[in-house]
Amino acid sequence: MAPARARWIRHCRLRCLRLGVPAYPSEHAAAAAAAATVLAYFFPDEASSFQAMAEEAAQSRVLAGVQFPSDSSAGLALGRRVAEQVIALAKADGSDAVWTGTVPTGPCMWVGAKPANANMPNWKPILLEAADEFRSPTPPDCKSAAVKAETEAVRRFERKFPNNYKAFYWQSPSGLFVDWYDYASKWMFEDKTDSNPPRAARAYAMLATVYYDAYIASNDGKYAYWYLRPNMLDPSITPLFAVPAHPSYPSNHSALSTARCEVLAYLFPDRAEFIRTVGKEAGDSRIWAGIHYEMDNRAGAALGKAVAGKFIERAKKTAQTSGREEACLIRCQRMTAGAFS
Repeated sequence: MAPARARWIRHCRLRCLRLGVPAYPSEHAAAAAAAATVLAYFFPDEASSFQAMAEEAAQSRVLAGVQFPSDSSAGLALGRRVAEQVIALAKADGSDAVWTGTVPTGPCMWVGAKPANANMPNWKPILLEAADEFRSPTPPDCKSAAVKAETEAVRRFERKFPNNYKAFYWQSPSGLFVDWYDYASKWMFEDKTDSNPPRAARAYAMLATVYYDAYIASNDGKYAYWYLRPNMLDPSITPLFAVPAHPSYPSNHSALSTARCEVLAYLFPDRAEFIRTVGKEAGDSRIWAGIHYEMDNRAGAALGKAVAGKFIERAKKTAQTSGREEACLIRCQRMTAGAFS
């Protein structure tokens, strides 16, 4: 059975290549070179290390016997060219500009000398028409009964270990950046989507780009309203950790968590309920930490969902796959999962 299975694997692979999944150029090498080139742009001191890792990733496909050296070298060259175009776009998106404005003063205004991300509303989004396309509605007066009640809720919240642990986790690099990609990687492996590199790349790209646009949109609201933080309104509130150096409304964390969990819910509908619960916890953690009002959380979540909706609509329009290629990939996946064992 083993020799027959080996022959079938080879036949299936060659058939897939003929039906639209060619070896040249290597998609693994292209992705590795593109990532290495972009990372080298942001971290030039590590450029040689990134380059070495990209070449190692490309060579691994040759050593595995699934691609020729020419496939890998062509993929590396292609990836670098794509990355250079992306870097050119990044240099022109406004993110390098220095904020030269002044911090406004007055009732209900955030207080600080160096507001973080203050120029972000001027960055060029990837898919949104403009930073203010889904701007959060004007928040209520900080002297209103509603805001006083929300401030009191923040002050009275019992900060015990279980919630403190989660608040710190969602403030960590894993909670802020990594977790969402880990979920995507795990679920793609379970669903065998990882054997379809274009689909895997699409999933990662959606997570990265929705994060970028949601971040711009959220900071648009922050610097449209300059709303003060709960501990600024009530100095008796002691936040769990250092309060981010930007206005309170809407919550970046809620906007970004919701945007990414909605994309993951679209890509992996069987896990939608779970990942939305994760996204909600990430947003709630900011209230547990004493750095946001509930209205910040609500506005951020609504904003994140609106931004994600635009990305999902675009994805639905561009998700057409050849029937022959799809059928071939399914057969390959079933076979490699043990259909012939």
